Amino acid sequence: MATEEGIVIKVSNSGTAWVKTTKSSSCEACAARDSCHSMGGGKEMKVETINTAGAKVGDKVIIGFETASLLKAAFLVYVFPILSMIAGAVIGQEVAPNYNFSAPYASVTLGFMFFFLAFLLVRIMGIKMSKKEEYRAKIIRIKRGKKTEDLSEVA
Repeated sequence: MATEEGIVIKVSNSGTAWVKTTKSSSCEACAARDSCHSMGGGKEMKVETINTAGAKVGDKVIIGFETASLLKAAFLVYVFPILSMIAGAVIGQEVAPNYNFSAPYASVTLGFMFFFLAFLLVRIMGIKMSKKEEYRAKIIRIKRGKKTEDLSEVA
């Protein structure tokens, strides 16, 4: 399980909490990264988490992401578009002679078409995945006795 440390800045009645945390390399592959919001374009960000631990505003918490979900999301973001581009290039190479097209031209054209279609599919799948609980961050532990002193700079 991938974990990050943060501070709860808002708790909602719907069972979620907003946690201020620092961006890490894990964020790039996360399917739920659309539910996170950068604070001022820096390294700090707010993450909407499932509040299973009952955290309150000001609590220091550990949030976690399922490793299997993280790997699936990483495959979808990084590997799937490249495989799609290669498939498009191979298909273009094979079908070009049947339609009297230049094989390199058809290969490049279909390769890039498949690549961009893969990104569209990744975007659609990312939106669907971010709604599923298994792809969302969860508060897994509250670090007791470590409340923030000044919440004005957090909010």
